[in-house]
Amino acid sequence: MSVIGIDLGNESCYVAAAKAGGIETLANDYSLRATPSCVAFAGKKRILGVAAKNQMVTNLKNTIFGFKRLLGRKFNDPHVQNELKKLPFRVEPFQNNLIGIRVNYLDKEHVFTPEQILAMLFTKLKETSTSALGGAQVNDCVIAVPWYFTNAERKALQDAAAIAGLNVLRLLNETTATALSYGFYKQDLPAPEEKSRFVAFVDCGHASLQVSICAFNKGKLRMVTSACEQYGGRDFDEILANYFSDEFVAKYKIDPRSNARAYLRLLTEVEKIKKQMSANSTVLPFNIECFMNDIDVSSKLQRSKFEELSGHLLKRIEETMRKCLKDSKLSLDEIHSVEIVGGSTRIPAIKAAIERVFGKQASTTLNQDEAVSRGAALQCAIMSPAVRVRDFKVQDIQNYPVHVSWDGDPSVENRMEVFPALHAAPFSRMLTLYRRDPFAMEIFYGDVVPYPDPHIGRWVIRDIKPNSAGESQEVKVKIRINQNGIITIASASLTEKKDQNDTNEANAPEVSEGGQQEQKQQTAQQQQEEMDVTPEDCSDNEDEKYDGKDIKSPSASGPGWAQRVKGWFTSDNSGDAKKEKKKSGVKIIELPIDVQTHGFSSTELGSYIEQESKMIFNDVDEKERVDARNALEEYVYEMRDKLQEDGPLSNYVASSDRENLVNQLNNLENWLYEEGEDCPKDVYRNKLTYLREHIDPIKSRCAEYEANPGALNELGHAIQLAHKVINEYRSGDAKYEHLLETDMLNISETADKTLKWLEDTRAKLVATPKTKDPPVKIVDIQHEYQTLTTCVNSVLSRPKPKPPTPQQPPQQNNGATEGGQANHDQQQQNHSEDKSGSQQQQQSQQPKHANEDTMDID
Repeated sequence: MSVIGIDLGNESCYVAAAKAGGIETLANDYSLRATPSCVAFAGKKRILGVAAKNQMVTNLKNTIFGFKRLLGRKFNDPHVQNELKKLPFRVEPFQNNLIGIRVNYLDKEHVFTPEQILAMLFTKLKETSTSALGGAQVNDCVIAVPWYFTNAERKALQDAAAIAGLNVLRLLNETTATALSYGFYKQDLPAPEEKSRFVAFVDCGHASLQVSICAFNKGKLRMVTSACEQYGGRDFDEILANYFSDEFVAKYKIDPRSNARAYLRLLTEVEKIKKQMSANSTVLPFNIECFMNDIDVSSKLQRSKFEELSGHLLKRIEETMRKCLKDSKLSLDEIHSVEIVGGSTRIPAIKAAIERVFGKQASTTLNQDEAVSRGAALQCAIMSPAVRVRDFKVQDIQNYPVHVSWDGDPSVENRMEVFPALHAAPFSRMLTLYRRDPFAMEIFYGDVVPYPDPHIGRWVIRDIKPNSAGESQEVKVKIRINQNGIITIASASLTEKKDQNDTNEANAPEVSEGGQQEQKQQTAQQQQEEMDVTPEDCSDNEDEKYDGKDIKSPSASGPGWAQRVKGWFTSDNSGDAKKEKKKSGVKIIELPIDVQTHGFSSTELGSYIEQESKMIFNDVDEKERVDARNALEEYVYEMRDKLQEDGPLSNYVASSDRENLVNQLNNLENWLYEEGEDCPKDVYRNKLTYLREHIDPIKSRCAEYEANPGALNELGHAIQLAHKVINEYRSGDAKYEHLLETDMLNISETADKTLKWLEDTRAKLVATPKTKDPPVKIVDIQHEYQTLTTCVNSVLSRPKPKPPTPQQPPQQNNGATEGGQANHDQQQQNHSEDKSGSQQQQQSQQPKHANEDTMDID
């Protein structure tokens, strides 16, 4: 099983995977690393990714893009209404004021939510990953999301992943993913006990700007602060498009903004010249042929003019960077470096703004396009049990302040801030209240957010009742920001005491003097510590300690605050106190909670999952149908040309049969473009099978006749070689002198037999018309050839016998005669034999043992 990280961009997506050699960015089926965030519908099929973008101009109404900015929002959202002005497809209000995207699919009108559209894109990315990883199963993933995403948008993205069948281990902020991809491989980071290294990251993408500052230590990163702006590369494109549109109105009397296709084409061209201006400061030409009404348009632009037109955007980008630096409370000297990612940071004016704000040149250590996806893949590898990787702790921050309110006595303040902006995440806080009835708690953003409705959710805590004395009981509610940045009420529990005497005295209307002193001490403690902090299950902030003094709630002020909240809040930060409660017989009861928050219900989610599964099945079926139709169409065209009167197959079929087949192919072609244009795949396959049954024999016959001459010639050449061997043997050639006559007779008989078979075969082929199957097949000729060559090779491959070893000539000595030398040699031989015999006699006289050394020597 493989783990992947997904960078979900507004324009394009990147997918990276953790492999044995490290993190690798995966290529799609077009061998591109970037997959456009586009989903299109054409007839009975869905077109996803690159193919969807390629047909955008011709299928504008059914090509969906830019849907990332619609996730988790309502139709009447001003932000949505502003986005719809830039989108050419049809959008309408859906159930409960949700956004519905209307398209033509399966020859019917369908309405899909942005989450469903995103799930379709996730399906494509999952398929691409599986293919790029060699068919390995892909389930676990980490998805990078913009830091400014709200609770609703994050929940919508989770729902989309669930519809696509992805197991999301974590939603990781893009700022954090960038920091992780930077710090994970750094070997020179300061030790944990040393001062952190602070690095700024500027990410200007297609639709947004995100600036962040991170603190690095060895094996750990901590997000310090972040700032964002809803401006990016597309806004620069829009400025240029409007500039050229105004010029074309004055010069050519045409306005591209009045034509969706023309304006889309204009945006594509201005993006190209924007990229060219990043590398050239000279005047660049701008030309589009047959732009509108068959009019060719031309213009020119220089970088200085572009910077003048987009001055207000550049100013806001600079202000965002200054705000981030101010919120970090760091000096310029403490900033180690400034890293840039995102395509739009290539604009020279943005690099100049970075240098003005941070006093340092922008560094390009990271891959500007792939850094986010690589960071997400690293986080997925760290979290997944399927991959072994060294641990690297990541502590993120909460983007917006979070407030909570609850129903109760209207005379008592019942609203307060639980998480300030830029608070560490994940994190939990515990509220302790005294209640006698079920109650509801609402969580909402407490500051200005890019969302018209700050509401996060409503939680109704049930099964609360008074104790046996009819008084309120202690209820603990845990509010949590989880690792996905989603705020929720994780649990609620009721603390039930067996002995209620002390509780009755504390809550009695009349309190004794000693009781009043105890009540004052309890009220002072409540004023100092309003809530419990429980960082359990928060491995990213285990070292953080909270003393209860950071909370600054607008309701927690003014005279009498402690008295007003008497009986509502308590604190219990001591583990020993909890142990004492357990010892004294405290019973903890988990309370049921009814949740009303963002996202689909389980029923809706199940319905969308089933719908997506059907569409995936339909995509596979449609692909098979199209492939079957294309195979039939290709066969019709190929065979019709070959069966024409002068075609290569015309001589191997009777004229009447040929004309009949050609007519069938012509009729089949017309059928393919008329009533047969949209048929089930089995219809195409059956027709192709029928054609093959009638035409493939003709193809085989043609192949046999065309291959026969060559095969027969090869066989004749083999017969000639056999006869040549026989003639050379009989002429006394030395290389065959070791062979026997019977072997040569065997070769001669086999060659003569094969020659007779060859002559008969040629006669049969000459007498057989080409419209009939040949009397002899290629396989028969190959059999004869193999028989002959085996016979000849079995004889010729026999090695010659080795010649006898020649005797060594006698050695010559100075002044010695031949006879004297012979006598000398004879004496030497006799002396040697006597010596050998003596040694054998001595050995035979010695006793034999099983482990004699002589055995090893021998």
